[in-house]
This record gives sequence, structure tokens and C-alpha cells, in this order.
Amino acid sequence: MRSDDLPGAARSGRRSLLKGACAAWLVGGTLRAVPACAADLRVGAPAPPATLVTLDGERITTTDLRGQVVILTFWATWCAPCREELPRLSEYSRRHAEHGLRVLGFGLDAGDQLADVRKVAAGLSFPVGFLADSSAPGYGRIWRLPVNFTIDRNGRLAEDGWKEKTPGWTPERLEQLITPLLS
Repeated sequence: MRSDDLPGAARSGRRSLLKGACAAWLVGGTLRAVPACAADLRVGAPAPPATLVTLDGERITTTDLRGQVVILTFWATWCAPCREELPRLSEYSRRHAEHGLRVLGFGLDAGDQLADVRKVAAGLSFPVGFLADSSAPGYGRIWRLPVNFTIDRNGRLAEDGWKEKTPGWTPERLEQLITPLLS
């Protein structure tokens, strides 16, 4: 049925539903709530769930990592600032893994770039996968790189990368934002 065929109130309701796609989605014929949308992200509020499917096929979900500090990093091999940030984030992650830090790397490269992605991933201390194979709908459409989100041990959003004026990780920023969460 086309929306033109609906009565005015139903047509208006359908438009609201479509405009509010962040509020609900259709799965197998059943309307289900979507965890959140980028516009709904609030530091201190529960973080939207995300699942990384690694290059080796392992599924890692943020809900399974509750009790740890989790950084979601979105990157691409063609992104120069990402290439600068990834080794820094990897080293910090390696040093702080025993304190409960986990980093999940969501690559935005296309599948035909697998060799390039594997080459970068081989030098990282954290798991990497393609965003296209993974799930992070509550963080919005990733349009700026790098962009990062941090989830505290209680599953609450501690850092919203969309709101950061300088979203890349520097040693100072990691120490200022992440180290206190690990204490």
C-alpha cells in the first residue's frame, strides 16, 4: 500500500514513523526498538550495543565486555589521520589491557581491500573487522574518520566522538580521558 492511499491521519503517522527511523525498525515482520541513533547519544547514558565481527570471524559484543572499558574506533586504511592514530591507540591498549581496556576496530574499507586491512591489523594489539560485517547502528552513519566512542565499565557512554572537536587520540587525551576510567 502506498502512503498516498492512506487516510490523512494514517499518512501522517506513517511519515512520522519513517522520519523516526531511529525509534524503531522492522525485523522479520516484527517492530522492534533500535538501541539508539547518533543524535540520541548522551555521555553518561547507556551506550548503544555494538558487535564487531573480526577478520577471523569472531563475534565480540560490547554487552559481553561489560565490566571493562571499551573504545570503539572507526578507521580506514586510506585515512591518513587513522594511520597516525592506530599505532598510538594500539600501544596504549597493549599497556592497559591488564587494567580492563578493550579496543574494537571497525574498518570502513571495502571487502576487496582485505589484504590492506590485514596488513594494518597485523600491527595492532586489538581486534579488527569490517564495519559492513559488524553492527554498530546506535552510533550513526560513520562519515568522519577517525571517530571514537568510549564505554565505561558500567556500559555507559563516556565519550561521544561526534561531539569531540579533536576526535583523534593523542597520548595526552588518552591519559586524560581513558586512564581515569581504568582506575
